This record gives sequence, structure tokens and C-alpha cells, in this order.
Amino acid sequence: MANTMTGAPTRYLRELRVLEQLAHTQHSQTLSMLAQRLDLPKTSLMRLLATLVEAGFVIKAPGEQGFLPGPRAARLAVSILSTPYFSRSARAILSQLVGATGESCNLTALEGDSMRYLERVETHHPLRLSMEVGAHVPLHCTATGKLMLAFMDDAARQAVLDRITLASHTPRTLTQRDVLEQDLAITRQRGIGIDHEEFILGMVAVAVPVFDGKGRMIAAIASHGPTARVLLPFLLNQIPRMRDAAERMEKVFADTALSPTPPAHD
Repeated sequence: MANTMTGAPTRYLRELRVLEQLAHTQHSQTLSMLAQRLDLPKTSLMRLLATLVEAGFVIKAPGEQGFLPGPRAARLAVSILSTPYFSRSARAILSQLVGATGESCNLTALEGDSMRYLERVETHHPLRLSMEVGAHVPLHCTATGKLMLAFMDDAARQAVLDRITLASHTPRTLTQRDVLEQDLAITRQRGIGIDHEEFILGMVAVAVPVFDGKGRMIAAIASHGPTARVLLPFLLNQIPRMRDAAERMEKVFADTALSPTPPAHD
């Protein structure tokens, strides 16, 4: 009997091919671009995109005739990373970083319109902020969230900013869109995210990006601590260590995405 999975008609994989193509670019893609790259008729592709948009896997780029991965696609990507291998490997890297910095460190990724804690390792200090793995934090006032916004394609960032509310969490929260956008431009230029008591009064944080093999930001590593013990310059001095951890985390992401059976680690 023929292997129906191996020889499955392409039509059963068309939706996945569309999502894969959208995920492989930093910019929105028009119907014509997708049709050419996927070798699909525009009429058939338009029906596929309409279905994916309705389900939340794809969104239309604001003000353009293009398409981008939607919030449901991001949630699916995060779910795929919830494996024992990924968790064990990520925690090992974060634990080493906590040992070097002395402060809590976490790994977050975009899920919908917020950042989700994929893994987290706490400091040994009794004075600390405790957050559970799986918890969500805002984009506009956290170090990882602002970094993710800063590295987004312009159209994707504008779409997110159109949807979210710039709620005030502390007197330092940036609640005016033009001011936030200026801060995001600076964040993109310096390549690190900073939360100077914008999310929680009395807490500072810095974040560095985790990239995929094509140079796109897929996650962030952050370190934070209470201002009663930690000043922002101290965390900024930890950036080289954090970037080293981010490079090692990139390999974990690559192994998780590309290896059917995760490689063994000591």
C-alpha cells in the first residue's frame, strides 16, 4: 500500500506552506508575491488567505495589500516550544546567567499581543519579583515587550499598536503613542530593551534579543531586579553575558525547530 502521508497531495499542506512563507520574511507579502513564491493560482490562494485570516493565523497589513502571521500563529509557535528538551536546555542557560548576574532571568516570546514567559529562573535573594512560567506581560512597558515591538516589521508594529491599549502601570509608563514610538526607535538602534520602572514601580530590567537563522527576533532574554538592591547601570553591565546566553539560546531554538529527535545533551 502506498504511503499516503509521503505522497499526500500538496493541497493538504497549502495552508502550512502559506504560513511558512509568511514566517520566512520580515515584511508583509502581497497576494501576487505569495502566488509567485508558492506557485498557486491567485483565486485559490485568496480563498486560503481568507480562511487563515478568519481563523486568526494571518492578518492583513494595515494600509497595505499585504499579509502577515497572525496572533494565533504566534500562539502555535509558542506551544511547539513547550517540550521537555526545550525547557531543560533553556533553563540550563538561564541558570548559568543567574549564577553570573545574581538576578532573576527569563526567556519570553510573543504570544498574541503580549509577551509570554517560556522559562524563568529566580535569584536566590529573598527580595525579588516572582512570575510564573506561562504568565503574560504587556508589550509597551516591559524590556522584552518593547524590544519585540522595536524589531518588528513596520507594518506589523503599527498593527499591534493599533490593537493594544497603552495602559499606565506606573508614573513612568509611556502611554502616548508618539513618545513610545520614539523610544522604540532608540531601542532598535541600541539593540537592547530597558524597563526603568515602567511596568512595576521599584523594578528595573534589561533585555537582549534572541534571533533565528535569518536574523529575525524570535524571543528575548531579560534580567531584572528591585531598585532597593539593583540599579540600572549594574544590569546594563551584564549585557555581554546576556548576549552570550542569547547566542546559546538561538541554538536551542534551532535544534527544537529542526531536529525530529532533540539531540542529547550532558
